[in-house]
Amino acid sequence: MFGSALELICDMLITTRRCCKSISACILNSYQHFKRSKQFYNTSSNYAVNLHVNNVNLNNYIIKLKKEYDELNSVTAALLPKQEQRLAVLQPTITILQVRNDVIDNITNLTSLLQDDDPAIRLLAEEENESFREKLKCIDEELLQTLLPLDDDDKCNAIILEVSAGVGGQEAMLFAKELFNTYCNFADYKNWNLEIAEYLTTDLGGIRHASALINGDKVLQYLKYEAGVHRVQRIPATEKAGRIHTSTVSVLVLPQPTEIQIIINPKDLRIETKRASGAGGQHVNTTDSAVRITHLPTGLSTECQVDRSQHKNKTIALQRLRALLYDKQLQSQLNKMENTKKMQVRSNFRNEKIRTYNFNQDRISDHRLQGCNIHNLKAFLCGGALLENLIIRLHNAIRIEILLDTVKRVTGLET
Repeated sequence: MFGSALELICDMLITTRRCCKSISACILNSYQHFKRSKQFYNTSSNYAVNLHVNNVNLNNYIIKLKKEYDELNSVTAALLPKQEQRLAVLQPTITILQVRNDVIDNITNLTSLLQDDDPAIRLLAEEENESFREKLKCIDEELLQTLLPLDDDDKCNAIILEVSAGVGGQEAMLFAKELFNTYCNFADYKNWNLEIAEYLTTDLGGIRHASALINGDKVLQYLKYEAGVHRVQRIPATEKAGRIHTSTVSVLVLPQPTEIQIIINPKDLRIETKRASGAGGQHVNTTDSAVRITHLPTGLSTECQVDRSQHKNKTIALQRLRALLYDKQLQSQLNKMENTKKMQVRSNFRNEKIRTYNFNQDRISDHRLQGCNIHNLKAFLCGGALLENLIIRLHNAIRIEILLDTVKRVTGLET
C-alpha cells in the first residue's frame, strides 16, 4: 500500500542524480503527490499507543496465532463450524499484523534517505518517517482492540460518582469540592448528562460528600480508574507558618443498575400439568388444570392452579416466573454494585493513593504510571483535555498490562 509510493521516490532519486543536480524539485513533486494519498495521512487517533510488540511473550503469542491461522487457512477439506468460527476470530488480527509489517518495512526503507546529503530530501524523509510512526501507533491500538476486546463494563453508559473528604479536616473538604467540580466540568467537556444527587457542604465552603448520576457514551470506561484515594499537598489559606499540609479525598465510581429485560426462551422451560388439589368441587380432581413451570438454567419454578383453565394458569405461572427472574437479575446487579463499592472503599481505607496533586510544584503525579508527572494544575482541575489525556494514557497502559498477563497465562512462558 505504501511501498509503491516510497519506491517511486527512491527510483526518482537515483535517476535524477544520474542526470542532473536538480534533485530536490523532483523529489518534492513526488512527495506532494504521495502526501495527497488518503491512505498515507489517515493517522489521527486519540488512543494511539505503543503496544510493545517486542515483548517476548506477546511476540510468541502472535507467532502462535499466525501459525494457527495458516494451518486453518491451508485446510483443503471443509472446515468444521468451530474451525470456521476460529478462523473468523483470527482474521482481523492477522490482517492488522500484515498492515503493521508493511508500515515497519516502509520505516526501515527510509533509513538511507534520513542520512542523505541533501537537506531537502532529509526533511521529506523525516516527515514521512514521522507520519509512518503515527500510523504505527494507530495500528497498534487496532491490534490491541482485536487481541483484548473491551469488557462489557466498558460499554456501560451510566454511573454513580461519589466524592468524599478523607484525612485532613477542612482542607480535605475544600479539595473534595475542587475535585468534584473537576469531574462535573469533565462531564460537560464530554457532553455527558450529569445530575447531582447529594451535596453536603461545610461552613468554610468545602464539601463532606457529594454524588452525581452521570450518563453518556463510554462514561464508565473513562472514569472507572478515577476511583481511589487522591492526595493533595499544599499550604492552606489559614496556615500562617507556611507549612505544607497533606490531605486526602476518596472517589467511588459505580455502574448504575440498568433496566432489565427478561427474555425467556421456551426451550429453557419445563412445563408440567397435573390435577389441581384443594377446594373446588369435582372439577378440581378431574382435569389437569394445574401448571408447574421450571426455568432449567436457574432452577427457579412456579406453580399455579387458581383457575379451571389450564391456559390461564400457565399465563399466571409465566408472569410469576418472569418476576422471579427479574428479581434474581436485579439482585445480581445490586450485589455486583455493592461488591464494587466495598472493594473501592476497602482500597480507600488502606490509603492506597492513586494520584497526588502538589500545588507548590504545580504537579500532578499518577502513581500507577511510572514517571507520570503532569504540570499546570489549574488547567488539569478544569476537567478538560489534560485530564482526558491522562485517563486515556492510564486506560491504555492498564489494558496492555492485562493483555501481557493474559498472554503469559496462555503461552505458559516466562518473560
